[in-house]
Amino acid sequence: MYTKRPAVSLTLIILLLSSLTACANNPASKNLEQTFAADPQLKQNPANLGQNVANTKPQNQPVAELPADFPTEIPRYPNAQLQEVTSTLPVTNTRWFTPDSADKIQNFYKQQFQDNKWELLDQTDGQTGNLEARLNDLKVTVSAVPTQNPEVTEFTIQYLKETPETTAETTPESNITPSPVTEATPEVAATLTPKATSAPDATILTGTSLTFSDVNKAPKELRSYITELGQLGVLTPAQTAGKTDPNSTIFEPNKVITKREFARWLMAANNEIKAKEPAKQIRLANESSQPAFQDVPRTDPDFAAIQGLAEAGIIPSQLSGDNTALLFRPDAPLTREQMILWKVPLDSKLVTSGATFETIKQTWGFQDTFKIEPKALKAVLTDFQNGDSSNIRRVYGYTTLFQPKKPVTRAEAAGTIWFFGTPTEGISAQEALKVKNQSS
Repeated sequence: MYTKRPAVSLTLIILLLSSLTACANNPASKNLEQTFAADPQLKQNPANLGQNVANTKPQNQPVAELPADFPTEIPRYPNAQLQEVTSTLPVTNTRWFTPDSADKIQNFYKQQFQDNKWELLDQTDGQTGNLEARLNDLKVTVSAVPTQNPEVTEFTIQYLKETPETTAETTPESNITPSPVTEATPEVAATLTPKATSAPDATILTGTSLTFSDVNKAPKELRSYITELGQLGVLTPAQTAGKTDPNSTIFEPNKVITKREFARWLMAANNEIKAKEPAKQIRLANESSQPAFQDVPRTDPDFAAIQGLAEAGIIPSQLSGDNTALLFRPDAPLTREQMILWKVPLDSKLVTSGATFETIKQTWGFQDTFKIEPKALKAVLTDFQNGDSSNIRRVYGYTTLFQPKKPVTRAEAAGTIWFFGTPTEGISAQEALKVKNQSS
């Protein structure tokens, strides 16, 4: 019985095909033909043999997903795919691809910001591709640059909430006891006494020649820099138990440096190394200057250095047109991108065009280029053009990761300020020390 079934089945198939051929114009035959016809959707989207269709990803599905807390106030570009999301608190960076041009993206966001009452902070000049805007405490930077593929444009949306970590309490003056990192309003800051606003080591000035006893704890490539800058009187000892002893020989090279301390070192190193070039020295601010930062009042012992750098346009502030830089946060750790942003203008004139994320990636080869703050791009690109005299190469050697938000150590800071200028027109602390000793 089992052996007859294949023959019967074959007979039925032959009869069925015959009837279809004979009655091609019959309506019933047409219906039957359509039943066995191939699915047109399979013709348009054929699946590979052996492929799990359930696991195939739609072509328009984003590569990454937006964070759950992505602000709804930020306009969404209608024809873009999200590629990557990176976050280094408090900053979040999203990277997108679109077939549209960079100009079209910039015009879209500029129009959206204007229509929704955003404050435009930095309108792109058509070369950097950066557009900054703020709505209340939300700051957004849109950067659009062409890629090597002419059919694709890459742009980033970087955002952060500018809410201060701590705010001054609006209590009576007798009850105000701010800590060194308190971010006070101008009214409150004006009432603070020098004792309340002073950093523990701020009363120790540079200018004292020191030989540190723990230089051997620093990376060997940076030891000579620390030694020569110490002898030149640029560096200060590390804090001990909240205070700095001017006679101490402890440097603590691997300890993180604060923005306050680096500003003091940067000012001292520039003026000491360029002692024979008065026109290139930075002037200390006087007590009559209007504070550039709300949290660095005139009573702050480092006011002269920090304010002087701001007035010279070295540190971004309201004076240089950066309306977002209301606070300096003097006791916060200095980051790598901040160090380069402040130092490079004292080496050479910043590039005026071409400082884009794509350019930085092509020149330096950094894998984390899109983590760099847009305002630091010109400094990073200019530093590359200084060749072996660049700050990044001198301090970090060969690297494909810049880690722009990583805190800087005291040894790394010393390596940065050891040399000022370009390969053809520069001077080191070693050369300045020889000149100083000869003069003595």
